[in-house]
Order: sequence, then structure tokens, then C-alpha cells
Amino acid sequence: MADDGPQHDRISDLLNGQHHHHHAHGGGQDDSRATSPGGGPYRSAEGDADGEEDISRLGRTRPRVFPYTKYLPYETETREQREADLDEMMKYLYIAVASGDFIPGAIHWTKEIRGWMSLKFDLTRRQRISLVKLYYELALAPGLEHSVAERFASMFMVLTKRKHYLRPGKDLILDWRPLYKELKVFVLPSESATQNTYSAKRNIRTLTKLCTFAQLFFDPKELPAMLEEFLPYYSMSFSEQAFVVLGLFNLMLPTSPPPADDEKLQPQYYLPTFFHLWSTINRSMVVDTRMLDIFSRQARDCLGAEQVPFGSCGLFTEEQSSLIFTAVLRLLEIPVGQATTPYSATVDVGAGNAILLDRDQRKHPVSHSIARWIIMSMSPQCLQATNKKSTLHQLEGLIQGIETFFHPSNSGAWTKLLAQLVYYLADFFVMRWNREQNGEYEIPADRKLNDELKRRFVLCLRDVVFMGIYAKSGTAMNYSLSTLQSLAYLEPNLILPGALQRIYPAMQGLVEVHRTISSIRALQMLSKIIARTKGYRCHLTTLLGLALPGIDANDLDKTMHSLAFIQAVCYNIPLHDLTKAPKLERSELNGDYEMVEANSPPALTDGTGTALAVDWITGQVARFEQEGPGIELDYSTELTPEDEETILKSSTAGFAEFIISFTGRVFTLLQNLPDAARVKSGSPEENVVNTLPATFSPLLASLSPELYNLALEQIAKFAANHVVHQARDAMAFICNAMVKISPKKALHRLLPDLISSIRTEITENGAGSTRTTGSEILPRDRALVWHVSLVSMCVVHVGADVLDFQEELFALAGFMQEKCQGIPLVHVSNFVHHLLLNLTVTYTIDFGLFNRAELEHGLGVESWGKLVKPGEVDIFWHVPKKEELEFAARIAEAQGGRALRCLEELIAEGDGVVGRKRDGVGKEWSDEVARNLVLLRLVISGVSRLFRSEDGTITPFTFVGKAGEGEDGVVSEVPTPEEEGPEGEGDSDPFNLPEDGKVKRSFRYPTGYPLEIGSPAYHAVHQLRRHAGETLHAVHEFLVKHQEDDVPCFNALYTAYRSWFVDMGIERSAHVLDRLTRLLAADIHPFKFAGTRKEYPRPLLVRRANLYHFQRLRFNEHPRAASELDKLLLLDLAASSTSVYTDIRRTAQSAGEQAVKSIVGAKTLIIPILLDALEDALQKGSQPRIKGAVFALLFGSLAKTVGRRWGDFAPRMVRLFIRVGEEDRPGIQKLVAGCGFVFQEMVQAGMRMVIMDQEILRGIWPEGEGGGLVVRTIARTRADADAVVPQIKGRLLKRRGVVEGKKKELAVELLKEVRTAHWKKASRMAVMIIGLDYRFETVASDGVVELATRGVIDTHPTLRALYTGSVSAVFSLSQGRALLGHKYENYLLGVQNDPDEVTLPTQREDPGWTQKYLDAFAHPEAEAYIDADYPGWLVWQDSMRGSQTGETKLEYDEVEMRVRRTMGAIIDRHWLSTLFGYMKQEPRDSAADRFRVSSSMMVAYAMELMAHGLTPATWGDFKDLALAVFGDGGDKHQHRAMAEIMGAMLSTAEEHAPHFREEVWAFAFPIVRRVFSDGLTPENMSYWSTFLTLVVGGKDPRRAWPLVEWLAGYRLDMQSHAAFKDSSKIMLLQIVVGVIGWHFQLTGPVVEDFVKHLDHPYKGVREVMGTTLATVFRTRYHESWKDVGTLLEAQSKAGSVGARAYVPSKEYSGIVDDVFDRLEKWRVERTPGTQTPTPYTQASKTVLLWLDTTLSAYDCTVLVPFFPGKVMKQLLFMMDIKEDPELQSLAYHVFRHLPNIPHQVGGSSGGDDEAEAFVRALIEIAKGSVSWHQRLRVLINIQVFYFRQLFLMPEAQAKELVGCVRDMLHDTQLEVRLGAAATLGGMVRCSPREFRDATIVELKKHFTNLLIKNPLPKRPRGGAVARDSTGTSTPTAEGNKLVLTRHAAVLGLGALVQAFPYVSPPPAWLPEVLATLAGRAASDGGMVGKSVKSVLSESKKTRQDTWHVDVKAFKPEQLEDLEGVLWKGYFA
Repeated sequence: MADDGPQHDRISDLLNGQHHHHHAHGGGQDDSRATSPGGGPYRSAEGDADGEEDISRLGRTRPRVFPYTKYLPYETETREQREADLDEMMKYLYIAVASGDFIPGAIHWTKEIRGWMSLKFDLTRRQRISLVKLYYELALAPGLEHSVAERFASMFMVLTKRKHYLRPGKDLILDWRPLYKELKVFVLPSESATQNTYSAKRNIRTLTKLCTFAQLFFDPKELPAMLEEFLPYYSMSFSEQAFVVLGLFNLMLPTSPPPADDEKLQPQYYLPTFFHLWSTINRSMVVDTRMLDIFSRQARDCLGAEQVPFGSCGLFTEEQSSLIFTAVLRLLEIPVGQATTPYSATVDVGAGNAILLDRDQRKHPVSHSIARWIIMSMSPQCLQATNKKSTLHQLEGLIQGIETFFHPSNSGAWTKLLAQLVYYLADFFVMRWNREQNGEYEIPADRKLNDELKRRFVLCLRDVVFMGIYAKSGTAMNYSLSTLQSLAYLEPNLILPGALQRIYPAMQGLVEVHRTISSIRALQMLSKIIARTKGYRCHLTTLLGLALPGIDANDLDKTMHSLAFIQAVCYNIPLHDLTKAPKLERSELNGDYEMVEANSPPALTDGTGTALAVDWITGQVARFEQEGPGIELDYSTELTPEDEETILKSSTAGFAEFIISFTGRVFTLLQNLPDAARVKSGSPEENVVNTLPATFSPLLASLSPELYNLALEQIAKFAANHVVHQARDAMAFICNAMVKISPKKALHRLLPDLISSIRTEITENGAGSTRTTGSEILPRDRALVWHVSLVSMCVVHVGADVLDFQEELFALAGFMQEKCQGIPLVHVSNFVHHLLLNLTVTYTIDFGLFNRAELEHGLGVESWGKLVKPGEVDIFWHVPKKEELEFAARIAEAQGGRALRCLEELIAEGDGVVGRKRDGVGKEWSDEVARNLVLLRLVISGVSRLFRSEDGTITPFTFVGKAGEGEDGVVSEVPTPEEEGPEGEGDSDPFNLPEDGKVKRSFRYPTGYPLEIGSPAYHAVHQLRRHAGETLHAVHEFLVKHQEDDVPCFNALYTAYRSWFVDMGIERSAHVLDRLTRLLAADIHPFKFAGTRKEYPRPLLVRRANLYHFQRLRFNEHPRAASELDKLLLLDLAASSTSVYTDIRRTAQSAGEQAVKSIVGAKTLIIPILLDALEDALQKGSQPRIKGAVFALLFGSLAKTVGRRWGDFAPRMVRLFIRVGEEDRPGIQKLVAGCGFVFQEMVQAGMRMVIMDQEILRGIWPEGEGGGLVVRTIARTRADADAVVPQIKGRLLKRRGVVEGKKKELAVELLKEVRTAHWKKASRMAVMIIGLDYRFETVASDGVVELATRGVIDTHPTLRALYTGSVSAVFSLSQGRALLGHKYENYLLGVQNDPDEVTLPTQREDPGWTQKYLDAFAHPEAEAYIDADYPGWLVWQDSMRGSQTGETKLEYDEVEMRVRRTMGAIIDRHWLSTLFGYMKQEPRDSAADRFRVSSSMMVAYAMELMAHGLTPATWGDFKDLALAVFGDGGDKHQHRAMAEIMGAMLSTAEEHAPHFREEVWAFAFPIVRRVFSDGLTPENMSYWSTFLTLVVGGKDPRRAWPLVEWLAGYRLDMQSHAAFKDSSKIMLLQIVVGVIGWHFQLTGPVVEDFVKHLDHPYKGVREVMGTTLATVFRTRYHESWKDVGTLLEAQSKAGSVGARAYVPSKEYSGIVDDVFDRLEKWRVERTPGTQTPTPYTQASKTVLLWLDTTLSAYDCTVLVPFFPGKVMKQLLFMMDIKEDPELQSLAYHVFRHLPNIPHQVGGSSGGDDEAEAFVRALIEIAKGSVSWHQRLRVLINIQVFYFRQLFLMPEAQAKELVGCVRDMLHDTQLEVRLGAAATLGGMVRCSPREFRDATIVELKKHFTNLLIKNPLPKRPRGGAVARDSTGTSTPTAEGNKLVLTRHAAVLGLGALVQAFPYVSPPPAWLPEVLATLAGRAASDGGMVGKSVKSVLSESKKTRQDTWHVDVKAFKPEQLEDLEGVLWKGYFA
């Protein structure tokens, strides 16, 4: 807070004093002095006087702009007091965490601290740092329940969310390792031996979010350590690893500026390596997105760091920058020609678990990263770059290249992305601009954005934004409008002229409707900027007038936007007629407003009125029309300031007229509104009704007094003379807005009429005289309801002026209560409620745009668009005065008393008469009761501000610390444990302790309570509330006894209960706070602007202050202790929560939920009642009541409490729930299904130990003694606190012991029942039993193990699945426990100690080490198995993990052995055969028909137990039964079961003793081999391939050596005819190569064999061969650097983008060359036209599949060097083979891949220039190929390649390509010419502007000359004779050539025209081109003429929308030429 220190407190007291004084005396002139802008030393705080001390203490780098507490109308607490309170909270938090009391302790105090912060109180820097550290520690603390850890994580995010509190690296450094450890469990699962480690249950989303927040605080010096940690995991052989590493980089790498002294931390040192890694994963969208995210954060964080070198591309080099822009172009996925997407889906599928590391796409869209990267890399150095490669030039190139895609007619998948990109660009630019200007960013001067840069930036985006605001997609339009606003903010003179030029015609209705709506919305966005900018602001009044027709009941959408525009304008300018002398207003402000000027003549009698402005505007509009969209205006030079002011003043003279027509239009709208169907339906009608008051408030507030009177008159007339039933609410709101602005004047004008109308209606028309049924209001009552509604809205929140009418209002209320019945009465009660609120609540009544001082001074031209500073607002509050409170008490007594009396009479029971007037039907009676309850409720809510929850009548005791107010009313401390007796009453004590039943210490802050405590009025109010409570209880008793089906009464009753409970101090039942917050947020939204702070209009600042007051009120309402009356009422609610009637039940439940939250200990009070009710209902079988009880107990806030109290509630709940599950009603079953989760949580083990760093915890203990401020504290020193801890800890431990005991008991009890139960019930019970019994310490009890093991062969499939899961869990826990050394602590920490694991040193210094390492995989013998794929792929570490060969050494302790024995004892031959039998059954649905790993696991467990001799079943049994299952193998189900069994045997075999292992292989391998050789069919293939993945995948190939070796030994047999057999074997081989990756060493012979037989006759075999070849070659690549340092050095030497990945090896090149040479040989041998397959066509398909697979994978760049030579030529030949369409389409498909593959451009990295070679080859084919098909197809690739390489291609190369395409227009083949024209257009369109313009000039000249120099020969005279059509004249070669040349010219010019279909107005050269075409070639015959016509008609069609603008670009004679050809005269 800016105003610190004692002197400021004094100032604010003075100010507050002023305010109080002001209210008391209806302030005169004097109050302006205290608060006028110069008042007091408050200003200096914003300067530097004492700002320094502030920053060091609070750690805020920016002081608060809005002095929250200064504005409150009452004394507030001091800063010291607040900080002491927070210290106290932190002490409680310390004790809670230290003693392990997380729920409710630590959670409660976390909530409290959050609440404290939400009051805008500032933590000191020390407090914040210690809390951040604590919560970071807690969020990741092993052992915490996850739901709790989530809460702590979110608190951590709240504390670090704002960047300006803690400076990263200076104030706070966090350790990245704990967070990485948690992430690792998810993304590198192979790193932890057991899968069920504790952390796997966390929510990964929370972890990634934590990273986002914590990343800032990681130390940049840790970067090398992170690279060392992450990079070794990088492997593309199993690509998931690589994705994971990049994901971790993105989440964890610190990008904050490195220290200057170490150059190895400089970004440019490690960036080349990043670029190199990027090039190892081509064609992946995921990686592109991540890389951009990393780079953009790097750019942002290092922008201000002097030590990081910065150039024209920011901290990146030009080469890096071009690559990134190329990626941006790819990411936008813009379609080019016939190109396919640049991404390949197969690559991203490989990301696997790495997807978990993605940021949330909705919150971090890729366009956000792109824009951040571009803007943060800009600096004035961009302007000095000569080579056009700077960030700014590239951005311009990007936008120009894609601008046609912004046009509304050209929309598609890209529309939203592009709009979003431009939006973020502008947004970031504005933010950076603002923050640099106001000094928030500390940036070296040469990097600051300057005006020239700003201008270039705005110009770059201007055109596309003007297209975007008319977009068809709503989202795109919203983005574009916001962008427009940002650009206008930066450069009003560049944007506003064009905007107005487009808006005027739209507003005058000259264009389509959707453009009009866009224009109105654009105006709304621009209104603030227009109002501030000289010259343009003169347009505002005219535009306001033009917006009026938009208010139209037929088009509600338009109405909404028009109203929003008017609202925006009124927030920015005062609607004062400035032509009148401002003196008048001063005389008015002294007293009340009299209408002074009514008879005094206006000052400017000669007044021109609006004439001057009208003339000027007319001139301007004409000029807009004249100059078209490109218009440039500069009013600052055109108009002198005086002229501008005169025009502006003149324009304001029309306001009176505007007001009259505006109110007129609104009234018309209201009269034509349809009847509102139902409330809150979100219909357009409802939106309009809600927008009206939002528009009226600012509108009326900005009116000058005389205009206000005018508006008041209009509205008063309408209200008195009309009754528009459906517009009742809207009208009431308008009246309310009216009265709020000037209460006295408005009330005197409105109330008398309304009051008399009401009396007339009632007495003369008999309105409201009978009861009504239903909710329809009778026509007779409508007028009454209309008037009552208006009155009630006229008296709410309008201040003390209502007192003028107190007698009338009081009488009116009484009169209506007596006379009315039915629905109108509700409105009457509402009126009472409103009146009470108005009198008793503190709120602001201040809506003016200016402070009073300014108004008195008089407003002038300078007031337009002027904002009041947030620190200088003088706010006028309504604080209840004594008279008001007395009046309120009177009303409350009268109305509330009346209700209470009536109710008492109505339920009186005596003399045998039960209640008054209860006739048989009782409708009248129940109406009466309901009415009075409603009235009572509204009275209670109305005076809720007067209730103090500390009062004795409300709560028996409170515990609130008050500083210095004496200790009255404060009961003793929380009773200390000793007072509760040593042991309590036996066992019950440990349960009831840490429950929510204690009143916790709470903190309150002053909120200006209106009554004097202890005064008569105070007692009366509280007495009333108590009486009301008692009466409510009585009514409840009566209704239950006599009228239990009376739904309306009950509903009214429980709603009253709700208010009675929650409305304390603030009317919570009406959600006041939420409503205020939402409305304010909606109104502030348009004014929020990046980089500015609270630049809001004054009324919104005032509303913020008002909201703050309500936030304080809400904060003070803590749950309170229950009084006896509270308990009675709670029990009433509990009883009705299980009522038979649905509606009663629902109301009671929702009221109960609310009540429980506001009363401490309420839950434990009502749970027993509900449990009893549930039991009772179950006995009687009353289903509605069962539903009620289950719902109340398990679906609300009670569920958690029930689940935690194992002493009394939980076991009973579980038993009852199992009984509920037996009910068959679908409704109940649905409820039951929804509770599963609650019970899962309930039966799990609780928290046992939490491991955290005690140092961090000690850090939060406040420094120093509390000083004099703290009167009472929980502990003075930390030592005191530590003394309390052991006791609490002990209690918690004892309670935990008891709880676990109870859980065990329950498990035993349920076990007995479950065996005989029905399967549905059994499945529920089983889940609970396992939950109750499954614990780390005991694994599981024998009973449960037995139940589950037998359950695996249960007859019911659902139970089987359930028990199978349980056995699996038990088994893996017993194994996991052994791995963890049997310790729970290790389980939490994930410390594993695997005895089979060995650490192998690597000899990375030896250059031949990698080869040796790989060679070892070619032999079966191994010292140790290396299962992981990553060691050494990218870099070597000094050692790697392996596992030893031979039998496992894992040792089990007694607990684990007991479980294994119990389980083993059950597994006998019968068990196995049953299990195998079920495995062989046909599954119920086809989805389950796959290899089920769970079944396989069961067999594996059985095998393991058998091998250790723990089972009756023997190895012999296994063998027999397995063979029996397989039978003859004729059925696919037999195969599935067998694959599962074999998988189990082979995958567990490796852990057994060597001799047994050999036996297993000896039995299984022959079977598998037999199946693989002969038994595979398409049906069972999938089972066996899963089997293979299971046995070989992710493991060392030597573990399953026989299998791998046998598959690798497969050779093709060209004679065989069994195609499926062969292909399936290759398929299996491919799986093996794929899963073993680069460790697979037996490839040599396989490749040789395949390459030899490329022309295999069978299609199936060829396809698999092609893909297998690709897989083999892909897995051969690895980098294997010696260590991370070497890698970084090598890449940084190779150049700024690192070295090239995937360079083809000699061997590979040899194979490729050889294959293509053989293809060529075969091609020559093939006789053209042969229909039958030939070796050439066969082999081609194999090769194509290989190419296709490689090109759509990440290693596609390996083939690039071969493109230009053999590959492309062969592909073109293949496409020419018409006899084989399959071959053609495949070849075409592969051919289209080529330009999408990244080509390397020769540069500093010194590679070959692949792009250059590719271009050469393209041009060569285009010019030299004999076949026209080939020439045509090359064109496709030229365009795509040109687009993809836009940012990389040197200009010379671009010129060559354009030249090549131009020459192809002369091709002899028509198709090629047309193709060339389309390609040329596309290339011209996407080129950067300078290159484009030069090219256009050249091409235009070239083609025009061609036309002129090659005219058609003159026709002979007798033209008709020699026409071609008669066939007499034969075409000559000369003639053909002429036609070709002319066609080329026409197509060339046409291409230029069609390149810019949407640019409006058209480019300057375009009309001339069209005219040339029309004049010179339109009359040609044949295709030339046809082409001309098609060009002209196309261009006319695309310009249809904008023709009214475009036509101006043509000269009249050009238009005549055009008209002659195509569009006839009437068309123009």
C-alpha cells in the first residue's frame, strides 16, 4: 500500500474525519479542499520520498495504485495491526504443520491467510518468501494426501502469481529437483523399479502448473546441472524419451538472465544444441510448439539483461531467427496449392507419456508463444538492419505472405489462429510499450521500442486487422476488434481515419447487416481513444446519433452492441452542452439543484447550435468517401486547436435532442419486448434487459443538470402513463439509475405519482384482492405490480433522501399488507426489504465522471476523455444516520412484528380449533402462512447489517482477538488439552478432537457497524431475530404435525431458515458479493489494457471501493458457535432433509448445506439424525426417504466429515450403504453409483507420515516479539510453540491408531458376509474390504488374500475382473515392499534398492567404445542386461544401469512371505484349469477381444509362486493344462489364451534359476516357433504381436535371445506362395526391430536379403518389406557424444543452428544408389504398355513404401541429399505408368512429401546447400522434361517449396524460380500453362512486399509487351468466308505460335490479377492490367478469349462486396473497356 508510515495514517484519519463531518452536515463547499488533488503528503508516497523503504519491506516493485483503505468511510485498522494478525495466523499454521494436523488445521489457516490477502493487504517480503518456500515444500511433500497437497499447490500459485512481488534470483531461489522427481514418476516410468510408487497418484496437471509458476525462481546457474540430468535420457530410438526431454526443458529450464561472468550460461552457448535437437525430430507439431515456447520465454526474460548480446533479431542470430519464422509458417498450417500438411501424425504419436508435459493449450495457445517471441525480440536495431533479415522485416514478410487468409471470404481452419496471433502481437506490443514508458521494465536504452518502430508495427498489421473485424467467425472477430483497439491506442492517426471511413457507410445502413454490427462493435472498442484524440473527438456526437437506429426490437443483437457503444461513450465524455456558459452550474451546486437555467437565456444567444459541427462532419464524410480506405488524416496539423474546440463545442449542442430520441427509442424497445419466458434463460431479450441499466447508469451520470431534468421528465411521464408488463424489471432498473444520480430531485418527481397510483389501483380497481394460483400475474393486478416494482427500486441504494417520504412509505407498506393477497404481496414484501436495505447498509452513492471540485470549477473541452487518477477520487458514501436507523427499526418492528403475530395466530392450537381458518382444503391458510414467512424472511435479510454475530443472543461464545478494545465479550483461550481431563471418556476422545467442532480463533476488521452496541435499538433488533427463530421453529413443528404435504409452506419456511442462518452482517443469501464482483468485472473489462493499471473511469473506481467494503464485510463472517436455538433449527432441517416429498427435501437440503457452513460443529450434530433416518427408511423400505438421506449424507459437505469420523459415523455409514445398494430402484442405483469415489477415499489408509524439511517450516515463525500490539497470542516464542506440538501430535497418533483398528474390525465383519452375497452387492463390498485391508505395513490379511485369489476364478465375470485387479495389487505391493527395503519411508521417498541392479562403468573416453557396446548385443552372452534404451544414444554418462543375469536376489521378509504362502496355497491344478478355461472363453464384447495383459499377469504370478515351491500346482500341471487349452489351435480364442500363457511364461522365466529357465524356454519356444511358422492367421495375428512386444519390448534383446535370433534369421523365399505367412513373419521381425531399436544388431543379412528381393511378387510381403526397411534404417542412427560438454561445444562450433542431424552414412548412400540404379535398369527393360506386373512395377512399390514411411517419420531429412538426383526422376517416371494406377497414386503421394521436408540452406553451419540443389533439379525438370505430365507435376512442388522456404531462400533463388514458372506459361501443353498461371499467382501473393512489387512491375511489363508485339493478324475483308469454323483455313505453325504467345501473356496478367482477389481498394497497377486484357485480347477466339473472360468475371465476383469502394480506382475509360467485355452497363 502506498500510504505507509504513521503520518499517512494520520492523514487518512483526517480525511475520514472530513467524510464523517461531511455526512453530518450535508457538506458545503469546504469538503473539496481536503480531498482535492493536492491534499496532504499522500502524493509523495507515489514519488520516491518513502517509496524505497516500502519496496525493501513489501518487496513490491510497483506500489499499489488504488488506496483501498483510505477510501472507506470509517476508521480502519493500522498496518501494524494487520501484519501482527498475519504473524499470528502464521504461528497457528506453524503449529498445525509441525504437529501433522493438516486437515482441518493447516488447510484452515491456509484459507485464512488467503482470505487476509484477498482484502488487498500486503504481505511483507519476509512473510511472502517464507510462505512461498513452505507451500512449495508442502505441495511436493511425500506422504501428504493428494487432495491436501493440491490445496497447498494452489496456494503456492496464488503467492507467486504476480510477478512484481518477488524478484527471481534476488529474493527467492527454489530448488528444481523435488519437482523434477515428481514429474519423473510420470514421464520416465522405467526409472523406478516398482510401478505403484506413492507419487503416481498425483495429478500431473497440478505438477505442470506448479512448474509454470516455479520456473521463474529456478537458478540460472543450475542450467548445466539440468542439461546433465535431462540430456542423457534423450533418445530417438524410442522417441518418447526425446519428447520427454524437450517437455522437461520447456517446463523446467530457467530462462532468467544468466550472471555476466560465465559465458557457458549465455543462451547462445546452448541454443545451437537446442536447434540441433530440434532437427532430430522433424515434422512434429508438438516439438515445434515446445521449441517456440522455450525460445519465446528466453526472449522475454533476457530482454532487459545487459549481459546478453542483443541484435536485430533479439538475442537470436539471423539464421536461428529465419528457422524459427519458418517453423511459425508451418505452425499456422496455411494450405498452399495442393500441399499436404507439413506435419506427420505418426511422429507425434511417438510422444507417448510426454503428452503429459504439455501446457494447457487453451491457456498457452501456440500463437501466444509466437507473438511473445516476435515482440520480445524487437528493438530499434531492427530498423538499422540492411539485409532485411531483422525480426521486424521477417514479421512484415510473414503478414504480407499470408494476408489474403485474413479476408472474411477466405475463411477456414486457420482463421481463428491467425486472428489470435495478430491479437497477441498487438497485445504484447502495447504491454511492452506501456511498461517501458512508465519505467516498469528496466531495459537498456538501445533496446527500448521507439516511435518509428511503433509506426512500422502498426502499419504492418493495419490492413489485416481491418479485414479481420468483418470475419465470419465470432471468435476471430472478437480478437480482431481487440487488436484494432490496441493499434488505435498506439497510433490513432494511422487507424482512426480508416476506421471511420469504414464505419460511416456502415452506420448509415449502406452495407450488409453483419458489417454494421462489426462497425458498432469497433466503435465501442475505439470510443475511448476517439474521445481522447483531438480532431477525431468531434465525430463522437454524430456517431452517437447514428447509433440510435441500432436500438431496435427486431434485431436484439444489434441493440445490445449499440447500447454497449453508448455506454462506452458516456464513460468517457460528459454529456454537457458546452455552448452554454458553464457559470450556471456553480450556482446550482451550492444548495440543492434548483432549475436555474429554465428562464435564464442561454449564453450564446447568437448560438449557431450544431450547425457548425454538422457542416464540418458532412465535409469530412464526403472526404472519407472520396479518398477511400487508404485515407490518411492528420487533424493536429489540419485544424488549429481553437477551431477544433469550436467545432467540438458546437457538436455538443445536440445532446438534448439525443437524449429525447434515445429515451424514445428505449421506450419503443421496451413496449415491443416479447414476454420473458423464464428468468435466467440467457435469451437475447434477457440480455437486453440486463444491458439497459448498465447503459443508463453512466449515461445519466454524465448528463449536465438541465439535461438530467429533461431525461427525468421523459422517464417520469412514461412510468406514470404506461404499464408495460414484460418490461417491468427493465423500467424499475432505469428508475433506480435515475434516482441514484440525484436522489432528492428524482424522488420528489417520481414517488408522489407512484404512491397515489398504487392507492388508486387498490381502492378503485380492486387489484390484488384475491389469491392467485400459479405464477401468472392477473391482468387486473398488472398495473399494481408495475407501480410497486418501480417504487421498490426507487428506494434501494439511494441514500438518506427517502426520509423525506418516511410517513408516506410507512403508511403505504401497512396499507398494502392489509389489502393485498396473492402474488402482488410478494412484491410488497420486496419493497419493505429494499427500503430496509437502503436505510441500514453502508454503500457508495456517487456516480459522477468527475470529482466534485472539478464540477464546481466547470467542465470544458479538456474534460473529454479525461480520467481521474485512482489515488485522487473523493467518494461520497451513504453511512446510515440515526434517523434512518430509527425509521428502519420502526419498519422492521411493524412489518416483522405483523408477520410474527399472524404466524402465531395461524398456528395456534387451542379449544379444539387447530389454527385459524384451516378449512378442509387449507389453501387459503397455507397462502397466508407462506406469505408471512416470505415477509419475515425479507425483513430479516433487510436488517441483516444490524446483526452482530458476537452478540449473546446469536452465539454463546466467540473467540476474536481485538486489539486495545479491552477484553470484553471474549471468552477464554481455546481450552487447552489439560482442561479436558486426562483421558476424556475412554475412547471417544481421540475422535472428537481435531474435528471441526472447535471455534477457531478468527480475525475481524472494522466495517463501520452502524448501531451503538448495547443501545435499545441494538437490543430490539437482536430480540426480533431471536423471536423470529423461535417462531420459525414453531411453524415447522406445526407443519410437520398437521400439513406435511404442504410444499409451498415448507419451501417458504426453509428459505426463511436459510436467511436466518446466513444473513449476518451482510445479506449472504442474496449473494450480494458475487453479484457486485461479476457486474464490476463485466464493466471493467473494456477498460483493461495491457501494461496500464486501473485506468478506469471514475464511477468504476468508486464501485471498486464499494466492492472492497463488501469484501471486508464478507471476510468478517466466520462460522460461529451454535446457540441452543441454532441447534433446534438445524435438527428441523435435518429431519426434513429426508422428507417423502422431493421438493421439500431439496429445499431443506440446500438450506441445510448453507446453515452447516455458518455454524461450527453443526455437522456432527445432524449426521447421527440422518443416519438414524436412513436406517429407519431402509427398514420401512421408503425409497424417497432413502434417497434423501443418501443425498444429504454423501453428496454435500457432510460426506468428508462422515468419512473421517471412524469412531461413530463411518462404519455405520458403510454398513447402511451396502444395504442401500440392494434397493433396485434405478434412481437409487444411480445415486449409489455416484458415491463410489466417496467410499474409496473413506476406506483408504490415512496419512501416516509426511516428510518435509523442518528448516523451511521454522522459517515462517515471525521475527521478533509481537510488540505491544498483540494482546493474546497462541505462543510467544517458537520454543513455546514447540512445546505444544508433541501433545497435539500424540493425540493425532492415538486417534489414527483407533481409526485403523476400527477399519480392521469392519473389514473382518464384511469378509464374513461377502462370500454368500449377490454379485452386485459382493462387488461393492469387495471394493470396500480391499480398501480397508490393503496397507503397506501388512500388505493384506490372510482372509482378504484368500478371498481375492479364489475370486480370480469366480463364476461372475465382473467379480473376476475385480479380484484379478486386487490380486495384482497385493502381489505387486508385496514385491514393491521388498524392493523398498520393507520401509514405509522409502515408499514415500521412492528410495528403491533393487538387489538385481548393477552399475556398469562406461569407457566413454575410448573412441571405439560405442561400437564395442553395440557389438555386445549381437551375442547371447552378457555380463549384465541393459534394458533401458537411452544410455549413450545422445550422450554417455560415466556409468549406466544394468541388471544382473541369473536368478533374482530379491529377499522377502515375514509379512511378504505370509502373503505369498497364503496365495500360493490356493493355486492348485483345479484353480489353474479353471483360470485357463475362463481365458479361453469368447469375450462378451468384441472390444475385449484382444491380448489381455491382466490375464497374462495372473499366470505370471502363479508361475512365480510355483517356481519358489509355494503352490500345490507343479510345472507339469502348467505344461499339461497349457497344451490342453491350445488343443489343435484351430480357434482364435485358443490362440489368445495360449499367447497370454506363453507371454507369462517367457517374461517371468528370466527371474528363475538358470536350469528352470532353460526348462521353460525348452517347453515354450518350440510352441511359439511352430505358431510363428505355420499357425498365424489374420484373426490371431494381433494376439501374437502383443505377445512379442510383451516378451521383447523395453528389454535387453539378449533376454529373449532364441526368439530374437530365430526371427532375425528369416529369409525371403521367392518360390513360396503363402503370402500371409511370409508377410506376418516380416511383420513380427519389424516389431522386434521397432521395440529393440538401435540395440538390434542383426540387421546386415536382413537388409541384404530384402534389397535383393525388392520385386517380390506378393503385395502384402512388399508392403511389410518397405516399412521394415525404413524401420531398420531409422534405428541405425545414434549420436553417442562423449558427454554433455562435448555435445554443447561441438554444436556451438558447428554454427548457430548446430550441426545437421541424420547425415546419410556411406553404407546407406551405397544402398540407396544401388536400389535406384537397379530400378532404372528394370525400367528400361520394361516394355511400355505392358499390362502385367513387371519387376520394375513390383520393386517400385516396395521402394515407394520405404520412402513413404521414412518421409513421414522424424528422420525424413536423411533422404534429402538424394532428392535432386535419382529420387525425383524415378518418381516422375513412376507417375507415368498408366497401366498401374496403384503405383501412380503412391508415387504421387510420395512426390508431394518432398517440398514439405525441411531442406537445409547453406549458411554459417557450412552444410551443403540442399535447397539450392533441389531448386536446380526442379528447374531442370520443368524446362527439360519431355513428358508434359512431369512438367505439370513439378509445378506443384515449386509453389509449396517456395512457400515453405519463404524465410530461408536467398533472393536470387526466388528470382530463378519465378523466372522458371514464367517461362512455363509458354508451354505447348494447355494444362501446363494453366498450372503455371496458378502457381505464379500463388508465388507472387506470398512473397515479401518489396520483392513482390519489383516482380509485379517486371512481369506486367513483360506480358503487356508480349500482347502488344504479337497482335492478331487483320482479318480479310470477307471475314465470314474465312472463319476457322468453316474448316477452310488450316491452322499454320506460325498461327499456333502466335496464339500460344498471346495465351501466355493473358494467363500471366490474369495470374497477377488473381493473386490479389481481396485487396480493397485494388493495387494501383490492377485497373490498367484489367483494361489491357479487356481491350487487347478479349476479342480473341478460342482459349485466349475464354481465359480473358474468366479472369474478368472472377475478379468481378470476388470484388462484389467492396465494389462500391473499388470502382473509384478505375478511370472512366477503363470502366468502359471493361463494360464492353463482360458486365453490361446496368451491372456497374
